[in-house]
Amino acid sequence: MARFYTRRIGMETWLQQDDCVILRHGNLLLGFCERPETDCAGTITFFYDSREDVDAMHGNLVDIATTQPATNDKYRIYQFFARDPEGRILEFQHFLHPVNPVA
Repeated sequence: MARFYTRRIGMETWLQQDDCVILRHGNLLLGFCERPETDCAGTITFFYDSREDVDAMHGNLVDIATTQPATNDKYRIYQFFARDPEGRILEFQHFLHPVNPVA
């Protein structure tokens, strides 16, 4: 999983432990540990500064994308969805309105 998230998504290794790795994307930390069972519930959302950045990620992930980039009027975002190799839902989005910066 670490190889997928670093090579395909562009995350970096933040902390490597014996059987766990914690990856970083901006202020998002994801931990993956070797376990007999995988929990794939929920959605992992990656935020981008522009529509063009979302489109670029879609171009990189077209083989695993489950939707095309599109505007979601309800939430005022531009987004697409994909699935990681273990089946987790991934969302890539850009806010179409001002939001507070994240630390």
